[in-house]
Amino acid sequence: MGSFDRLFNRQRSLHEILGGGQVADLILWRRKNLTVWILFVTLAAWVVFERSGYTLLSLVSSVLLLLIVILFLWAKSAAILNRPAPPLPQLHLSEEMANEVTAFIRTRVNDLLSVSQDIALGKDSRLFLKVAAYLWLISIIGGLTDFLTLAYTSLFIVLTVPAIYERYEDYIDMYVLRGYRKLCILHVKINEEYVSRVHNWILEKKKLR
Repeated sequence: MGSFDRLFNRQRSLHEILGGGQVADLILWRRKNLTVWILFVTLAAWVVFERSGYTLLSLVSSVLLLLIVILFLWAKSAAILNRPAPPLPQLHLSEEMANEVTAFIRTRVNDLLSVSQDIALGKDSRLFLKVAAYLWLISIIGGLTDFLTLAYTSLFIVLTVPAIYERYEDYIDMYVLRGYRKLCILHVKINEEYVSRVHNWILEKKKLR
C-alpha cells in the first residue's frame, strides 16, 4: 500500500511517528511484558482507589509512613543485635541528572508560554480555536468522570489503540479512506443539489428587489 493509500498520506511507519525509541516500543507492544505489567499495575491501583476510598495523597502518605517505620525498626534492631543495617541504595541526585531535568522542564515551559502569548495577543486564530476546543472537550469529559478513571482510561487507550492500528493498519486505512471518499462524494452532491439551489434562490430574490 503506497503513501497515498495511507491516512494523511504519511510515508513513515507508526513506530517512527511515535519516536522510534523505547516509548514507541512500549506503546506498540514490542516490549510486551512491560506493557502488560504497566496495564496490570495501573488497573490494580485504580481498583484500590475506587474500592477503598483512599485518595492518592492519603495512600502515598500511608505507604511512606509504613516504609519509614519498617526501616527505622529494622535499623534499630540491627544495631542492638549486631546485624547489618537495611540495604538501602545511595539516595543522591547527580548534578548531571538535575541539569537534564531542569533543561527539559525549562524547554517545555518556554514552549507553553510562547504558545500562550501568541493566543493572548491574537496572533494565531487557528491555534486559539484548537486550544479552546481541547479545553472545552476536557471540561466536558472532566464533568463526566473523576481524574483517576480518566487517567487510567487514557493510559489504556494509549497502550492499546496504536498497537491494534499497527496490526490491522492496511484494513483500517482502506476502510477509513473509502468512507472518507464516500463522504466527499456525498458532500459534493449535497452542495450541488441543495446548497447551490438555496444560493441561486437567494440571488434571484435579491434581483427581484
